[in-house]
Amino acid sequence: MRAHPMAGDTVLAVLLGFIDLTLFVADQFAELPELPPWYVAVPINLAMVAPLVFRRKSPLWSAYVVLVISIVHATLMLGIGSAAGLAMSIYSVVVYAGRRQGLVFVGAVIVSSAVQLALEPPDDELVIEILFLAFGIALCWTLGEFVGARRAYDVEVEARLHLLETERDQATRIAVAEERGRIARELHDVVAHAVSVMVVQADGASYAIESSPELAQRALQTISETGRGALGELRRLLDVLRSDDADGEPRVPQPDAHAIADLADRMRTAGVPVELEADDLGDLPAGVSLGIYRIVQESLTNTLKHAGRGAMASVRVHRTGDLVEVLVSDDGAGRVPQLAGSAQRLPGGNGLIGMRERAHVYGGTLDVGPAPGGGWQVRAELPVRLDK
Repeated sequence: MRAHPMAGDTVLAVLLGFIDLTLFVADQFAELPELPPWYVAVPINLAMVAPLVFRRKSPLWSAYVVLVISIVHATLMLGIGSAAGLAMSIYSVVVYAGRRQGLVFVGAVIVSSAVQLALEPPDDELVIEILFLAFGIALCWTLGEFVGARRAYDVEVEARLHLLETERDQATRIAVAEERGRIARELHDVVAHAVSVMVVQADGASYAIESSPELAQRALQTISETGRGALGELRRLLDVLRSDDADGEPRVPQPDAHAIADLADRMRTAGVPVELEADDLGDLPAGVSLGIYRIVQESLTNTLKHAGRGAMASVRVHRTGDLVEVLVSDDGAGRVPQLAGSAQRLPGGNGLIGMRERAHVYGGTLDVGPAPGGGWQVRAELPVRLDK
Protein backbone atom coordinates (compact mmCIF):
# COMPACT_ATOMS: atom_id res chain seq x y z
CA MET A 1 0.00 0.00 0.00
CA ARG A 2 2.92 2.38 0.57
CA ALA A 3 4.22 1.72 -2.92
CA HIS A 4 0.78 2.24 -4.50
CA PRO A 5 -1.27 4.39 -2.07
CA MET A 6 -4.19 5.00 -4.44
CA ALA A 7 -4.63 1.27 -4.95
CA GLY A 8 -4.93 0.69 -1.21
CA ASP A 9 -7.28 3.65 -0.78
CA THR A 10 -9.41 2.36 -3.66
CA VAL A 11 -9.80 -0.97 -1.87
CA LEU A 12 -10.91 0.80 1.33
CA ALA A 13 -13.37 2.99 -0.59
CA VAL A 14 -14.86 -0.02 -2.41
CA LEU A 15 -15.19 -1.94 0.87
CA LEU A 16 -16.90 0.99 2.60
CA GLY A 17 -19.24 1.53 -0.36
CA PHE A 18 -20.07 -2.17 -0.44
CA ILE A 19 -21.02 -2.09 3.26
CA ASP A 20 -23.33 0.90 2.72
CA LEU A 21 -24.97 -0.68 -0.32
CA THR A 22 -25.44 -3.92 1.60
CA LEU A 23 -27.13 -2.04 4.46
CA PHE A 24 -29.32 -0.19 1.99
CA VAL A 25 -30.44 -3.45 0.35
CA ALA A 26 -31.16 -4.95 3.78
CA ASP A 27 -33.25 -1.91 4.70
CA GLN A 28 -35.11 -2.24 1.41
CA PHE A 29 -36.11 -5.78 2.29
CA ALA A 30 -37.23 -4.50 5.69
CA GLU A 31 -39.41 -1.96 3.82
CA LEU A 32 -38.47 1.00 6.01
CA PRO A 33 -40.66 3.94 4.90
CA GLU A 34 -38.05 6.73 5.45
CA LEU A 35 -35.55 5.33 2.92
CA PRO A 36 -34.95 7.31 -0.29
CA PRO A 37 -35.35 5.55 -3.65
CA TRP A 38 -32.39 3.51 -4.92
CA TYR A 39 -31.58 5.93 -7.77
CA VAL A 40 -30.90 8.56 -5.09
CA ALA A 41 -29.24 6.39 -2.43
CA VAL A 42 -26.81 4.54 -4.71
CA PRO A 43 -25.23 7.67 -6.31
CA ILE A 44 -24.89 9.33 -2.89
CA ASN A 45 -23.23 6.22 -1.46
CA LEU A 46 -20.80 6.13 -4.38
CA ALA A 47 -20.11 9.87 -4.12
CA MET A 48 -19.52 9.43 -0.39
CA VAL A 49 -16.64 7.00 -0.80
CA ALA A 50 -15.17 8.19 -4.13
CA PRO A 51 -13.07 11.10 -2.66
CA LEU A 52 -11.41 8.68 -0.23
CA VAL A 53 -9.45 7.25 -3.15
CA PHE A 54 -7.43 10.52 -3.21
CA ARG A 55 -7.14 11.04 0.56
CA ARG A 56 -3.32 10.66 0.52
CA LYS A 57 -2.62 12.28 -2.84
CA SER A 58 -4.85 15.33 -2.20
CA PRO A 59 -5.89 15.15 1.45
CA LEU A 60 -7.46 18.63 1.79
CA TRP A 61 -9.87 18.73 -1.12
CA SER A 62 -10.75 15.07 -0.57
CA ALA A 63 -11.59 15.79 3.09
CA TYR A 64 -13.81 18.79 2.35
CA VAL A 65 -15.66 16.98 -0.43
CA VAL A 66 -16.31 14.13 2.03
CA LEU A 67 -17.54 16.68 4.59
CA VAL A 68 -20.06 18.21 2.17
CA ILE A 69 -21.38 14.87 0.94
CA SER A 70 -21.51 13.46 4.48
CA ILE A 71 -24.12 16.06 5.41
CA VAL A 72 -26.52 14.66 2.80
CA HIS A 73 -25.48 11.07 3.49
CA ALA A 74 -26.07 11.38 7.25
CA THR A 75 -29.33 13.24 6.80
CA LEU A 76 -30.71 10.45 4.63
CA MET A 77 -29.29 7.81 7.04
CA LEU A 78 -27.70 5.77 4.24
CA GLY A 79 -25.21 3.85 6.39
CA ILE A 80 -21.84 4.23 8.07
CA GLY A 81 -20.11 5.90 5.11
CA SER A 82 -20.44 9.45 6.45
CA ALA A 83 -19.01 8.65 9.90
CA ALA A 84 -16.23 6.41 8.54
CA GLY A 85 -15.39 8.86 5.75
CA LEU A 86 -15.07 11.79 8.17
CA ALA A 87 -12.90 9.73 10.51
CA MET A 88 -10.58 8.76 7.69
CA SER A 89 -10.50 12.35 6.45
CA ILE A 90 -9.52 13.76 9.87
CA TYR A 91 -6.75 11.20 10.13
CA SER A 92 -5.52 11.89 6.58
CA VAL A 93 -5.45 15.67 7.00
CA VAL A 94 -3.46 15.44 10.25
CA VAL A 95 -0.95 12.98 8.77
CA TYR A 96 -0.51 14.35 5.24
CA ALA A 97 -1.43 18.05 5.51
CA GLY A 98 -0.31 19.00 9.02
CA ARG A 99 -1.73 20.08 12.36
CA ARG A 100 -2.84 23.54 11.29
CA GLN A 101 -4.92 22.23 8.39
CA GLY A 102 -6.13 19.45 10.70
CA LEU A 103 -7.42 21.97 13.27
CA VAL A 104 -9.28 23.91 10.56
CA PHE A 105 -10.90 20.75 9.22
CA VAL A 106 -11.87 19.49 12.68
CA GLY A 107 -13.44 22.88 13.35
CA ALA A 108 -15.48 22.56 10.15
CA VAL A 109 -16.57 19.05 11.16
CA ILE A 110 -17.66 20.27 14.62
CA VAL A 111 -19.64 23.19 13.15
CA SER A 112 -21.41 21.02 10.56
CA SER A 113 -22.18 18.36 13.17
CA ALA A 114 -23.48 20.96 15.60
CA VAL A 115 -25.80 22.38 12.93
CA GLN A 116 -27.07 18.90 12.08
CA LEU A 117 -27.73 18.09 15.74
CA ALA A 118 -29.47 21.41 16.26
CA LEU A 119 -31.81 20.81 13.32
CA GLU A 120 -32.79 17.36 14.56
CA PRO A 121 -35.68 17.05 17.00
CA PRO A 122 -34.46 16.75 20.59
CA ASP A 123 -34.23 13.25 22.02
CA ASP A 124 -32.59 11.37 24.85
CA GLU A 125 -29.65 10.24 22.68
CA LEU A 126 -28.29 13.75 22.01
CA VAL A 127 -25.66 13.55 24.76
CA ILE A 128 -24.58 10.13 23.57
CA GLU A 129 -24.20 11.43 20.01
CA ILE A 130 -22.12 14.40 21.22
CA LEU A 131 -19.86 12.14 23.29
CA PHE A 132 -19.50 9.73 20.39
CA LEU A 133 -18.57 12.62 18.07
CA ALA A 134 -16.01 13.98 20.53
CA PHE A 135 -14.50 10.56 21.16
CA GLY A 136 -14.28 9.81 17.44
CA ILE A 137 -12.55 13.12 16.66
CA ALA A 138 -10.11 12.67 19.55
CA LEU A 139 -9.32 9.10 18.51
CA CYS A 140 -8.73 10.02 14.86
CA TRP A 141 -6.58 13.02 15.86
CA THR A 142 -4.47 10.93 18.24
CA LEU A 143 -3.97 8.22 15.65
CA GLY A 144 -3.02 10.84 13.05
CA GLU A 145 -0.50 12.44 15.43
CA PHE A 146 1.11 9.06 16.13
CA VAL A 147 1.36 8.05 12.48
CA GLY A 148 2.55 11.55 11.51
CA ALA A 149 5.30 11.42 14.10
CA ARG A 150 6.27 7.96 12.89
CA ARG A 151 6.44 9.19 9.29
CA ALA A 152 8.58 12.15 10.31
CA TYR A 153 10.90 9.79 12.21
CA ASP A 154 11.18 7.49 9.19
CA VAL A 155 11.98 10.46 6.94
CA GLU A 156 14.66 11.64 9.39
CA VAL A 157 16.18 8.16 9.60
CA GLU A 158 16.19 7.87 5.82
CA ALA A 159 17.86 11.27 5.49
CA ARG A 160 20.52 10.31 8.02
CA LEU A 161 21.15 7.00 6.28
CA HIS A 162 21.52 8.85 2.98
CA LEU A 163 23.95 11.28 4.64
CA LEU A 164 25.95 8.41 6.15
CA GLU A 165 26.06 6.67 2.78
CA THR A 166 27.27 9.88 1.13
CA GLU A 167 29.93 10.37 3.80
CA ARG A 168 31.02 6.75 3.41
CA ASP A 169 31.33 7.19 -0.35
CA GLN A 170 33.32 10.39 0.16
CA ALA A 171 35.60 8.67 2.66
CA THR A 172 36.09 5.79 0.24
CA ARG A 173 36.98 8.15 -2.59
CA ILE A 174 39.42 10.04 -0.35
CA ALA A 175 41.02 6.79 0.79
CA VAL A 176 41.33 5.60 -2.82
CA ALA A 177 42.89 8.92 -3.86
CA GLU A 178 45.38 8.75 -0.98
CA GLU A 179 46.27 5.16 -1.84
CA ARG A 180 46.72 6.04 -5.50
CA GLY A 181 49.01 8.90 -4.48
CA ARG A 182 51.04 6.59 -2.25
CA ILE A 183 51.37 4.00 -5.01
CA ALA A 184 52.36 6.71 -7.49
CA ARG A 185 55.08 7.93 -5.13
CA GLU A 186 56.45 4.42 -4.63
CA LEU A 187 56.43 3.64 -8.36
CA HIS A 188 58.10 6.93 -9.21
CA ASP A 189 60.80 6.49 -6.58
CA VAL A 190 61.60 2.96 -7.71
CA VAL A 191 61.43 3.53 -11.47
CA ALA A 192 62.88 7.03 -11.72
CA HIS A 193 65.96 6.25 -9.66
CA ALA A 194 66.71 2.98 -11.46
CA VAL A 195 66.06 4.33 -14.94
CA SER A 196 68.19 7.44 -14.28
CA VAL A 197 71.12 5.30 -13.18
CA MET A 198 70.69 2.99 -16.17
CA VAL A 199 70.50 5.87 -18.66
CA VAL A 200 73.64 7.54 -17.29
CA GLN A 201 75.53 4.25 -17.26
CA ALA A 202 74.34 3.40 -20.76
CA ASP A 203 75.54 6.80 -22.05
CA GLY A 204 78.90 6.27 -20.37
CA ALA A 205 79.19 2.77 -21.78
CA SER A 206 78.43 3.98 -25.31
CA TYR A 207 81.32 6.46 -25.10
CA ALA A 208 83.75 4.03 -23.47
CA ILE A 209 82.95 0.85 -25.40
CA GLU A 210 85.83 1.36 -27.85
CA SER A 211 88.37 3.29 -25.79
CA SER A 212 87.87 1.51 -22.48
CA PRO A 213 86.07 -1.83 -22.78
CA GLU A 214 86.60 -2.61 -19.09
CA LEU A 215 84.86 0.63 -18.06
CA ALA A 216 82.01 -0.13 -20.46
CA GLN A 217 81.72 -3.62 -19.01
CA ARG A 218 81.45 -2.23 -15.47
CA ALA A 219 78.79 0.21 -16.64
CA LEU A 220 76.81 -2.61 -18.23
CA GLN A 221 77.16 -4.63 -15.03
CA THR A 222 75.79 -1.67 -13.06
CA ILE A 223 72.88 -1.40 -15.50
CA SER A 224 72.13 -5.08 -15.06
CA GLU A 225 72.24 -4.96 -11.26
CA THR A 226 70.16 -1.78 -11.10
CA GLY A 227 67.56 -3.20 -13.47
CA ARG A 228 67.26 -6.43 -11.50
CA GLY A 229 66.90 -4.52 -8.24
CA ALA A 230 64.20 -2.28 -9.74
CA LEU A 231 62.33 -5.30 -11.11
CA GLY A 232 62.46 -6.95 -7.68
CA GLU A 233 61.00 -3.89 -6.00
CA LEU A 234 58.30 -3.58 -8.65
CA ARG A 235 57.34 -7.23 -8.25
CA ARG A 236 57.05 -6.85 -4.48
CA LEU A 237 54.94 -3.72 -4.89
CA LEU A 238 52.65 -5.41 -7.44
CA ASP A 239 52.29 -8.46 -5.19
CA VAL A 240 51.08 -6.20 -2.40
CA LEU A 241 48.56 -4.56 -4.75
CA ARG A 242 47.23 -7.83 -6.11
CA SER A 243 46.62 -9.64 -2.84
CA ASP A 244 46.59 -9.03 0.88
CA ASP A 245 48.06 -12.42 1.70
CA ALA A 246 51.62 -13.14 0.79
CA ASP A 247 50.96 -16.69 -0.55
CA GLY A 248 53.66 -17.91 1.85
CA GLU A 249 56.39 -16.06 -0.05
CA PRO A 250 58.92 -14.10 2.00
CA ARG A 251 59.22 -10.42 1.15
CA VAL A 252 62.17 -8.09 1.49
CA PRO A 253 61.29 -5.17 3.76
CA GLN A 254 61.09 -1.62 2.43
CA PRO A 255 64.32 0.37 2.58
CA ASP A 256 64.77 2.73 5.51
CA ALA A 257 67.10 5.46 6.70
CA HIS A 258 69.77 2.92 7.61
CA ALA A 259 70.05 1.96 3.91
CA ILE A 260 71.21 5.46 2.90
CA ALA A 261 74.84 4.28 3.05
CA ASP A 262 74.12 1.57 0.47
CA LEU A 263 72.30 4.13 -1.65
CA ALA A 264 75.33 6.42 -1.53
CA ASP A 265 77.57 3.54 -2.61
CA ARG A 266 75.34 2.81 -5.60
CA MET A 267 75.39 6.46 -6.62
CA ARG A 268 79.19 6.51 -6.40
CA THR A 269 79.24 3.46 -8.66
CA ALA A 270 76.93 5.32 -11.05
CA GLY A 271 79.45 8.15 -11.28
CA VAL A 272 78.36 10.68 -8.67
CA PRO A 273 80.77 11.15 -5.76
CA VAL A 274 78.65 11.31 -2.59
CA GLU A 275 79.82 12.62 0.76
CA LEU A 276 77.67 11.12 3.49
CA GLU A 277 77.32 12.32 7.05
CA ALA A 278 74.59 10.64 9.08
CA ASP A 279 73.88 10.39 12.77
CA ASP A 280 72.82 7.23 14.50
CA LEU A 281 69.10 7.63 13.96
CA GLY A 282 68.13 4.82 16.31
CA ASP A 283 64.61 3.42 16.02
CA LEU A 284 62.49 5.60 13.78
CA PRO A 285 58.86 4.99 12.81
CA ALA A 286 58.74 2.92 9.62
CA GLY A 287 56.99 5.62 7.61
CA VAL A 288 59.38 8.39 8.66
CA SER A 289 62.41 6.18 8.00
CA LEU A 290 61.13 5.27 4.52
CA GLY A 291 60.35 8.93 3.84
CA ILE A 292 63.92 9.97 4.71
CA TYR A 293 65.32 7.29 2.41
CA ARG A 294 63.04 8.24 -0.49
CA ILE A 295 63.83 11.97 -0.15
CA VAL A 296 67.55 11.27 -0.26
CA GLN A 297 67.07 8.85 -3.15
CA GLU A 298 65.08 11.33 -5.22
CA SER A 299 67.54 14.15 -4.47
CA LEU A 300 70.53 12.08 -5.56
CA THR A 301 68.65 10.91 -8.64
CA ASN A 302 68.08 14.55 -9.60
CA THR A 303 71.78 15.23 -9.04
CA LEU A 304 72.61 12.35 -11.34
CA LYS A 305 70.24 13.58 -14.03
CA HIS A 306 70.60 17.36 -13.82
CA ALA A 307 73.78 18.44 -12.01
CA GLY A 308 76.05 17.81 -14.98
CA ARG A 309 79.26 15.89 -15.42
CA GLY A 310 81.69 15.91 -12.51
CA ALA A 311 79.17 17.16 -9.96
CA MET A 312 79.54 16.05 -6.37
CA ALA A 313 76.75 15.50 -3.87
CA SER A 314 76.62 15.89 -0.12
CA VAL A 315 74.12 14.16 2.15
CA ARG A 316 73.62 15.25 5.77
CA VAL A 317 71.13 13.44 8.02
CA HIS A 318 71.04 14.69 11.61
CA ARG A 319 68.64 14.03 14.44
CA THR A 320 68.07 16.56 17.20
CA GLY A 321 65.59 15.37 19.79
CA ASP A 322 62.34 14.63 17.99
CA LEU A 323 63.37 16.26 14.71
CA VAL A 324 65.34 14.74 11.82
CA GLU A 325 66.95 17.16 9.39
CA VAL A 326 67.89 16.00 5.90
CA LEU A 327 70.09 18.15 3.66
CA VAL A 328 71.12 16.98 0.20
CA SER A 329 73.13 19.37 -1.96
CA ASP A 330 75.28 19.27 -5.05
CA ASP A 331 77.85 21.61 -6.58
CA GLY A 332 76.52 21.33 -10.11
CA ALA A 333 75.02 24.14 -12.15
CA GLY A 334 71.56 22.66 -12.02
CA ARG A 335 71.66 22.14 -15.77
CA VAL A 336 70.05 19.35 -17.70
CA PRO A 337 72.43 17.53 -20.03
CA GLN A 338 72.09 18.65 -23.63
CA LEU A 339 70.88 15.20 -24.69
CA ALA A 340 67.78 15.75 -22.59
CA GLY A 341 66.79 18.72 -24.78
CA SER A 342 66.45 21.31 -22.00
CA ALA A 343 68.67 24.13 -20.81
CA GLN A 344 67.69 24.37 -17.15
CA ARG A 345 66.35 22.10 -14.47
CA LEU A 346 62.86 23.17 -13.52
CA PRO A 347 61.71 21.88 -10.14
CA GLY A 348 58.12 20.82 -9.72
CA GLY A 349 57.91 17.44 -11.42
CA ASN A 350 56.60 14.20 -10.00
CA GLY A 351 59.72 13.69 -7.91
CA LEU A 352 59.39 17.01 -6.13
CA ILE A 353 55.66 16.44 -5.63
CA GLY A 354 56.39 13.05 -4.11
CA MET A 355 59.02 14.46 -1.74
CA ARG A 356 56.67 17.21 -0.58
CA GLU A 357 53.86 14.72 -0.01
CA ARG A 358 56.13 12.45 2.02
CA ALA A 359 57.26 15.35 4.18
CA HIS A 360 53.75 16.73 4.70
CA VAL A 361 52.24 13.33 5.54
CA TYR A 362 54.38 13.22 8.69
CA GLY A 363 53.99 16.89 9.56
CA GLY A 364 57.36 17.92 8.12
CA THR A 365 58.58 20.60 5.72
CA LEU A 366 60.53 20.54 2.47
CA ASP A 367 62.52 23.36 0.83
CA VAL A 368 64.03 22.98 -2.62
CA GLY A 369 66.09 25.56 -4.45
CA PRO A 370 69.52 26.88 -5.41
CA ALA A 371 72.23 26.41 -2.77
CA PRO A 372 73.87 29.58 -1.35
CA GLY A 373 77.28 28.68 -2.77
CA GLY A 374 76.00 27.40 -6.10
CA GLY A 375 74.42 24.18 -7.15
CA TRP A 376 71.15 22.83 -5.79
CA GLN A 377 69.93 21.67 -2.43
CA VAL A 378 67.01 19.87 -0.83
CA ARG A 379 66.28 20.50 2.83
CA ALA A 380 63.68 18.50 4.74
CA GLU A 381 62.67 18.41 8.38
CA LEU A 382 60.61 15.51 9.68
CA PRO A 383 59.28 15.30 13.24
CA VAL A 384 59.66 11.95 14.98
CA ARG A 385 56.59 10.64 16.74
CA LEU A 386 57.28 7.21 18.07
CA ASP A 387 53.62 6.63 19.00
CA LYS A 388 52.87 6.49 15.31
